[in-house]
Amino acid sequence: MALFSRRQQTPRLAPELDDTALGRVLRGVASSRGPGPQDLAIAQLEQLLRDTGDDWDRRCHRITVLAEAAPALARGWRLRRPRDPDALLLHAWSELPTDPLAATAAFRLAAEARPSDPTPWVGSLAALRLLARPSAELTPVWREIRARDPWHREAHLQVLGYLSPEERGSQATLRDFVDDVVATMPYGVPTQCLPLTAAVRQYHRDLDSGGTRAVGAGRYWSQSLVAPLLDQALEHWSRPGHPRHAAAVADLGILAYALARAVRTEDAATVFAATGALVAPWPWGHDGDPVERYAYWSRT
Repeated sequence: MALFSRRQQTPRLAPELDDTALGRVLRGVASSRGPGPQDLAIAQLEQLLRDTGDDWDRRCHRITVLAEAAPALARGWRLRRPRDPDALLLHAWSELPTDPLAATAAFRLAAEARPSDPTPWVGSLAALRLLARPSAELTPVWREIRARDPWHREAHLQVLGYLSPEERGSQATLRDFVDDVVATMPYGVPTQCLPLTAAVRQYHRDLDSGGTRAVGAGRYWSQSLVAPLLDQALEHWSRPGHPRHAAAVADLGILAYALARAVRTEDAATVFAATGALVAPWPWGHDGDPVERYAYWSRT
């Protein structure tokens, strides 16, 4: 990823981010109509996930994107291959938004079919979160994930949401979780986005709260505990060959968002260029259409 590229591009919403192989499959899925094209689309899904191997970070990224884009194909694939770990996993994830209880049972089967894979456990964590289950039920699932991939990006983001004041936690528990992760997190792991993501979510809470907190949100990014997050991300994420994980473009988008709102215009311009104008729904969609908001702030 060329962080200092200045090539101007038109912003576009890209769930695949810069995963070109995933993008090709998504285009094939979008055009599949009738039994023949659907057979071909399922074959493409199968090959893509086979090619991902044990890159757990990218596997989870591809599964989550495909589950949202192709729930019908996921269902059809599982009917044809009911014991296939990829078919089980994709179908379970596609059920997650509408029937998290059924998804939990399917994730259990997927975990049994491929014991080394943390992705079914991450899905189970997401399902328990949607069901607002007590933390005692999440803890053993969290241990299973950590045993397989201790710095799994999506798993950490699920816990971040669960511990938020809007769900089952509080600002204190949220802060303790982030501090504990940062204290032991190695350089360059996919979880690197966690502290900055937590900061942007707190910024949104301040904006949405009204009153004095909303008025003071303009000074949020200059606070002593927040400003260093931007400096650290700029320093670390601009090193040659870094970042490389599947959602790196989304993380750069979070950094560009924060820099723009901190009125660090030159730094923001550099990071905007690094995203290749690929837009993730969050955080850009917080106060409007994500592509329009990205375009506005990238020109400011």
